[in-house]
Amino acid sequence: MQNQAQARNLPPAVLDQAHVGDIRGAFGTVREHDLGQRKTWLARLRTLLVIMGPGLIVMVGDNDAGGVATYAQAGQNYGTHLLWVLLLLVPVLIVNQEMVVRLGLVTGVGHAKLIFERFGRFWGAFSVGDLLFVNFLTLVTEFIGVDLSMSYFGVSPYISVPVAAVLLIASTLTGSFRRWETVMYLFIAVNFLAIPLAFMSHPVAGTVIHDFFIPQMGSHFDSNMMLLIISMVGTTVAPWQLFFQQSNVIDKRLTPRWMGYERADTVIGSFVVIIGAAALIIATGFAFHGTNLAGAFVDGGAVAKGLSATLGSFAGTCFAIILLNASLIGAAAVTLSTSYAIGDTFGIKHSLHRKVSDAPGFYISYALLVLVAGGIVLIPHAPLGVITTAVQALAGILLPSATVFLLLLCNDKEVLGPWVNKLWLNIVSSFIVGVLVMLSFILAAQTLFPNIDIWLFIKVLIVVFAAGLLASIMMLYRSKGKANTAAKEAAIEIDPRMWRMPPLQELSKPVWSKTRKFGMIVLRAYLLIAVIMMIVKAIQLGLGM
Repeated sequence: MQNQAQARNLPPAVLDQAHVGDIRGAFGTVREHDLGQRKTWLARLRTLLVIMGPGLIVMVGDNDAGGVATYAQAGQNYGTHLLWVLLLLVPVLIVNQEMVVRLGLVTGVGHAKLIFERFGRFWGAFSVGDLLFVNFLTLVTEFIGVDLSMSYFGVSPYISVPVAAVLLIASTLTGSFRRWETVMYLFIAVNFLAIPLAFMSHPVAGTVIHDFFIPQMGSHFDSNMMLLIISMVGTTVAPWQLFFQQSNVIDKRLTPRWMGYERADTVIGSFVVIIGAAALIIATGFAFHGTNLAGAFVDGGAVAKGLSATLGSFAGTCFAIILLNASLIGAAAVTLSTSYAIGDTFGIKHSLHRKVSDAPGFYISYALLVLVAGGIVLIPHAPLGVITTAVQALAGILLPSATVFLLLLCNDKEVLGPWVNKLWLNIVSSFIVGVLVMLSFILAAQTLFPNIDIWLFIKVLIVVFAAGLLASIMMLYRSKGKANTAAKEAAIEIDPRMWRMPPLQELSKPVWSKTRKFGMIVLRAYLLIAVIMMIVKAIQLGLGM
């Protein structure tokens, strides 16, 4: 591991020099070399407002068109019985995104570039390929959301989709990170319309509290519910979030000096996204309860019309606006995540601080993605509702792979130095990956064997999962013990706030053990099987089977 002195004598590892300089947020500026102590709560709050942004934007952006549709489907088809899923996702969000915050602030290098450098071209191409594929499909669902929301107001998609595409491109081509972030905050403000919408449905507090803390499935549990649960996981904790927040904190020019503030930004964003998601489930759950629309989800546009019929036109209008807003912020964040990854992978300038003429590849890739995805939505008779659900489920299935790479990077001492994961965090992360894999296996089993005793299958999986987790903990404990011994022998005093990763070419290459190689092959085999099963299930839903 490079020591502090070595790290300071080497040039910064950042790939784009526009990522170095003053922090310019929507609510002010913090100078690059500001080392002053914030001794009062007011001073800390002012600094937080400047630093804040990447965590809040990535979380609210995850309540995108697919998210709004998925939460509405959960409420319309199952009432508030799936609220407990959201509560379980809070620690998943915080743990995953805190790790990418550390990677971004300490390395100054995007997620895609780190995967290529530390895992090789094959795994890098596989991982980034997953990202680009899912991101593009996700972007298509954002324009589906634009179409459905504006159709509620009688606007043709041949008008709404092109206008939305132009607005998205225009808001990003300003050459100013501050202006872009200001636009994102406007989207975030509109997101809170979900809260009054929930109150319009006259929710029963006792039922909501009960369903938040006590899992409710019972007779409703089948492969369709499992697909929906995986969709909720996929839309709330999506792979693109990892790439986006790591690149966005770098683009905002944050360093380890501001680690605490960006962690707070991430935690706040995690609760904001869950509150918004819960509000949508509550609104649709209570609005449609006892009506002929209960259990009859079609798509977001139909939900808006249904709310108008059950709660009044104002409620329908609110939902349509929420869906449109979610589509726009989701499209902006997902597309930017992709453009950041392209910049990292191909070594082109990629920063919102740069003008179009200074980073043409970055902005052209953004514009092309938006225009092509918007064009696909205009194809007549596409099964928009099924596409939306399938994309969220696909994101949930691919998440374990992304989380594994994240976990390995956060244990790489060459990359994070004194900022590597603690043992407890590795255990929690391993548990999260295991649960995500279990959910996908359950979906695959129900798709292949519809008559399977699913509860028995779940019990078997839990036993296997517990054994695997125990073995993983033992391996982590042993490896951590060796690492601690090596660190003590080094006996070098390092101030974590000042330590940053040296340039990538200065790092020694990681050595892959046979166990790690085998594990990665198994992971990819699982992904292949799970994706095929998900596609089969989506086709079955599309054909009404």
